[in-house]
Amino acid sequence: MTLDGFFRGIGSFMQWTFNLLQNDFTFFDFSLTFIMNYGLLCVGFIGLFYWLNIQKKLSAKAEAEGTLK
Repeated sequence: MTLDGFFRGIGSFMQWTFNLLQNDFTFFDFSLTFIMNYGLLCVGFIGLFYWLNIQKKLSAKAEAEGTLK
């Protein structure tokens, strides 16, 4: 196998992957990109609230110990 065949194989795989993300692939009238966008948005908000909860606990602990400036 030559490098040309190797890189063409990688290119074909990437084209196949990106074609899945186009609006041609639908699932109950929702495109895959629509589902991925809102899924990542939900994961981001869950991560934000988790981080803010930990930050609140650490700030309360620092204030109780008197190390909060």
